[in-house]
Amino acid sequence: MNKQKVLLVRLSAMGDVIFTIPLANALTDAGYEVTWLVSEKGYNLVKNNPCVDKVILAPIEKWKKSKNPIRNFFEYISIIRSIRKEKFDIALDTQLILKSLYWMVFSGAKRRIVAKNYREFAILGGNEVIDSTRVGYEPHAVKGYLKYAQYLGIDVNDIKVTLPETSDISKSKVTELLKGIDFTKKLIVASPATTWITKHWNRDKWRDLLIRLKGDYNIVLTGTENDKELLSYIDNGYINLCGKTNLEELQELLSRADLVISMDSGTTHLAWAVQKPKIVSIFCSTPESLYAPLGSEDKYISLSAKKICPPCHKRKCPKNTNECTNYPLVEDVYNAVIRLLQGE
Repeated sequence: MNKQKVLLVRLSAMGDVIFTIPLANALTDAGYEVTWLVSEKGYNLVKNNPCVDKVILAPIEKWKKSKNPIRNFFEYISIIRSIRKEKFDIALDTQLILKSLYWMVFSGAKRRIVAKNYREFAILGGNEVIDSTRVGYEPHAVKGYLKYAQYLGIDVNDIKVTLPETSDISKSKVTELLKGIDFTKKLIVASPATTWITKHWNRDKWRDLLIRLKGDYNIVLTGTENDKELLSYIDNGYINLCGKTNLEELQELLSRADLVISMDSGTTHLAWAVQKPKIVSIFCSTPESLYAPLGSEDKYISLSAKKICPPCHKRKCPKNTNECTNYPLVEDVYNAVIRLLQGE
């Protein structure tokens, strides 16, 4: 019997792509042939990932920067034609916004499944609608996406997250970047930057925390070129890899870490997907219940400002105070780090 073919539409962003990987694994393990339509931000997380059979790149970031809309349109049509040739039985939209609607409508899939918590008319892309994958800030994003598998009759007993293997080149580069560290001490990767201002923990608190940890642990800072000013402010003689690693190299670095300290960011979600390091995650404006690493409290601790300022999940503070970015307290984060690293 031929496998049923599923098109999984999850274009971006990095964290959401990672949170969708368990759904892809559930489908693959249940015997479906899975193709993932993804944009540049998630492509390297899905390409060569055992959770899927095929990957189709929708170069949305390239199209945004292009000054040739006609060429973009014909490239889009070409991708649509290649999708339709696959003759998918099912298409699943976990993005649930306008940019996923069009891919769903033109996919040619017999069953096009969306969820009730759609935005921007995304429901028009489906011909079957499941219950909301989330109500308020519950359940966790991973468990919400797994509702698509449950709707298809798949028993999801385990949350299975996988990543592509890192290359020997990436392994060698990370070895070189870490050359000279004291391997008798545990390695902490600190990633203080993310996209929203309201997700950023106060930079002075980062400085204070890492100074307290410096003598007992190796500390590595990570970030992109855009984060150089912030990381320079926080840096106090640590290994500063800001702008020095691509996604695959960051994955390899995280696989060597004993613990990661970060926020609601792609780095935190990637560290969770790597499944090796312990994680202390800091939540300011966004809810832990949706995005914190899933697993034992002996491995993952999330801390937040929710008792002082409940999560608003907004890019701009409704109070114009960014009060939540001053919490949790340094002492609380420090104690969480020590608890995880010394509780072995």
